Amino acid sequence: MKHGKKYQEAIKKYDKAKVYSISEAAGLVKELSFAKFDETVELHIKLMLKKSQSVRDTVVLPNQFSAEKKILVFAKGDKAQEALDNGAAYVGDADLIEKIRGGWMDFDVAVATPDMMKDVGRLGPILGRRGLMPNPKTQTVTMDIKGALAELRKGRTEFRSDKTGVVHMA
Repeated sequence: MKHGKKYQEAIKKYDKAKVYSISEAAGLVKELSFAKFDETVELHIKLMLKKSQSVRDTVVLPNQFSAEKKILVFAKGDKAQEALDNGAAYVGDADLIEKIRGGWMDFDVAVATPDMMKDVGRLGPILGRRGLMPNPKTQTVTMDIKGALAELRKGRTEFRSDKTGVVHMA
């Protein structure tokens, strides 16, 4: 396959055999970028894990890369008002649960207060398949609604290792 001049110049500046640190790799990505649009950068990290081990966590990135997320909050009373005041797209309790059971899924992230989880848990088969079920491990089941909404808007993203111990992020 024939490549253009800019690609040929970029290839000369980097060594495939060398292992780069994360900061060096980030610098190379910026230096070797020649497209007229924002390019996608993928990160793959091989961890030395045993087969029985896995890694799952969240990270707040310094800049939001995707469009504004539609955040749904399952809450009652003061926490519901707090969610509305802090920019949640949808807030409710039993009414939202029934709406979701009816097939409505116009949101990107779901957050819930702990007292709502006994009702939200019934949505497990629906939300779980899509990766939208609130979970304490990903800080989407919390009493700190304001903090959770702020982090989600900043660009908090979840990562986990696959069965071979590699973490993939794009």
